[in-house]
Amino acid sequence: MDQPGMAPHWRISEWLNTPEPIDLQAQRGRVVVACAFQMLCPGCVSHAIPQLRAVHDLFAPQGVLVAGLHTVFEHHDAMTTTSLRAFLLENRVQFPVGVDLPADDGGPIPRTMQAYRMQGTPTLLLIDRSGRLRRQVFGHMPDLQLGAEISRLVLEPQSGAAG
Repeated sequence: MDQPGMAPHWRISEWLNTPEPIDLQAQRGRVVVACAFQMLCPGCVSHAIPQLRAVHDLFAPQGVLVAGLHTVFEHHDAMTTTSLRAFLLENRVQFPVGVDLPADDGGPIPRTMQAYRMQGTPTLLLIDRSGRLRRQVFGHMPDLQLGAEISRLVLEPQSGAAG
């Protein structure tokens, strides 16, 4: 069971672009920036993926974990892992990407998407060093605002986070 305010566990079937699966709870002490996306989501392709690439380039050297969560809630047959691998290559995505586990009940909404009660894609997640979900944004967050929020989290002491 996830603690109140803590970021729910990611429920991932497969990780791409990383030699080891990423356990969110093992990332304590690091700021985590993640974005739930779909390959066939126009806003994801035009805004979220390029923004995450830029965040990865700027903040990964500071120890920030940047990850994509491929969260498919429509067009399931078209969005296979094989298609995702090609998409990541074509879009020069080098950060880790997890494939959200399908729903337990066979429904269309995958498990991580359910756990975070996401409205759709793209959905940006900012998780502080203590593992708390500090921001969840459906849609696009302006680059300057995102950079400022990540910087604030990076500079914050692990235990002294505002809530």
